[in-house]
Amino acid sequence: MAKARVAVLISGRGSNMAALVYAAKNPACPFEIVLVAANDPDAAGLSLAATEGIPVFAQSHKGMKRAEFDAIVTRELRKARAEYVALAGYMRLLSPEFVETWQGRMLNIHPSLLPKYKGLDTHERALASGDTVTGCSVHEVTVELDDGPVLGQTEVAIVDGDTPDTLAARVLIAAHQLYARTLA
Repeated sequence: MAKARVAVLISGRGSNMAALVYAAKNPACPFEIVLVAANDPDAAGLSLAATEGIPVFAQSHKGMKRAEFDAIVTRELRKARAEYVALAGYMRLLSPEFVETWQGRMLNIHPSLLPKYKGLDTHERALASGDTVTGCSVHEVTVELDDGPVLGQTEVAIVDGDTPDTLAARVLIAAHQLYARTLA
């Protein structure tokens, strides 16, 4: 049986991407990573992907219109024959055209229990609200930010004395496991 061909979009260190790469090494995994692309040519995750033998593509989006840049990314995804797109720390809003092109075939990992705390600063917001639990969610990407159907979630307890950094570290561990499990 052919494995699903997944491209991963990153913007930074690529820790969620790495979790997908290592999950894909299991022969029973139903997907393979066919491309890692970044909107930052200096994204640390690119070197990890290349070292693991995965083709990479990087181009800065600076100075380009959103739809123009996204068309370049789509071209690269098609060249890699990607069937699905996994956003893994991709810190760029997507054009409606890009989302429509990959509708139903694009997932994102988000560091909160959606629909709570869409967008940025999720850990700070959970702590400021006095929450006792937070977590992460995998969801389908839609035109509205962090608003697509949730496919999976993992709760993470908030511990007395947590800071945004300590909480983020625990949520990241949960996110790595959840993303790989959801894609499989």
